[in-house]
Amino acid sequence: MAAKNSGKARKPRLVVGLSGASGAAFGIRLLEACSELGIESHLVMSKPGEMTIGYETKFTPRQVAAKAGRLYAIGDIAAPIASGSFQTGGMVIAPCSVRTWSEIATGVTTNLLTRAADVTLKERRPLILMVRETPLHAGHLRSLTQLAEMGAIILPPVPAFYAEPHGLEDVVDNIVGKALDLLGYDWPRTKRWGEDLVRGKRNAKPKR
Repeated sequence: MAAKNSGKARKPRLVVGLSGASGAAFGIRLLEACSELGIESHLVMSKPGEMTIGYETKFTPRQVAAKAGRLYAIGDIAAPIASGSFQTGGMVIAPCSVRTWSEIATGVTTNLLTRAADVTLKERRPLILMVRETPLHAGHLRSLTQLAEMGAIILPPVPAFYAEPHGLEDVVDNIVGKALDLLGYDWPRTKRWGEDLVRGKRNAKPKR
């Protein structure tokens, strides 16, 4: 029998996780980028993640949730994103705390955030972890190596200084654009070496 086709084009879906590490701005900007690109975002935040939003940004957790297509409670392990049958284009945890990546590495998940990440890996979908910790000891490095071997993409939010960022917003946009590139999305705000940058410098008039 031929496979059934509904004929309806579905918007791309992306699961976004915010954990309690420093760097809530990355997750918030990612949600805004998803909206700009027409990506259906499915958000889950840990309790420490909600606290970090209050410490580091001008937003409340409720205002951040309003930027997502759908919000799930951290303890709702019956949520759609906890099942591999719920099709998505992958998941980004931005930022990703040590506890969060450690749970994912062991497979012993205790909440919806880490369960959704585990599902992403088992379904062979892209899982991007914006790990926010420095310096790293040997235990951190072992668990991150294990995650890479399991198929996760480790993306520390390291800025590209060749883009000549003029402030934190430029740094955040650069990192978010990198994550979206890895998922196959071309975000117009991403500055690219050899295109936006080198070309502009070559055409620039020398200063006298």
